[in-house]
Amino acid sequence: MADTAAEIPKSIFHLHQVFVKDASFESPRSPDVFTWKDYRPETEVDLKAQHHEIDAKEHIHEVILKGTVTARHEEQVVFLAEVQQAGVFTVQGSNPEMQEMMLEAACPNVLFPFMRETIAGLISKGGFPQFLLGPVNFDAMYLQKKEQAAQAAKDNGAEAPAAND
Repeated sequence: MADTAAEIPKSIFHLHQVFVKDASFESPRSPDVFTWKDYRPETEVDLKAQHHEIDAKEHIHEVILKGTVTARHEEQVVFLAEVQQAGVFTVQGSNPEMQEMMLEAACPNVLFPFMRETIAGLISKGGFPQFLLGPVNFDAMYLQKKEQAAQAAKDNGAEAPAAND
């Protein structure tokens, strides 16, 4: 039994460093926005994750979680906060699918609280009320991305054989 366990590749997940790769804040309607009486902004949040390998031998990856928060009032942009929160991870999956899920769901889950804090700080330092990003289910986002890719592949090559055939 010990021989069988030794043959199964182990999953490794280790966070080395978290850092802000890029951050920006724009408030094109300042200072006028602070005098508006019926100020009720609508906010839009856009999140994307990307990753690339830094060291293939050691399975070290950089994962970047990009977040953009745009607030509009009557179609005018009131503020725009953009953050690229990044981390350096050792990620080795027991199989390619597991590794991909770790890079596209587990790593963003680790980075999200840091990005949330950075965005909240930018917005409050811009003079606006506290803004907290709500919880995000990166596992569901990953599964949705996989389903969309499978559907696109099916739509583009319905007669093409599956990769595992």
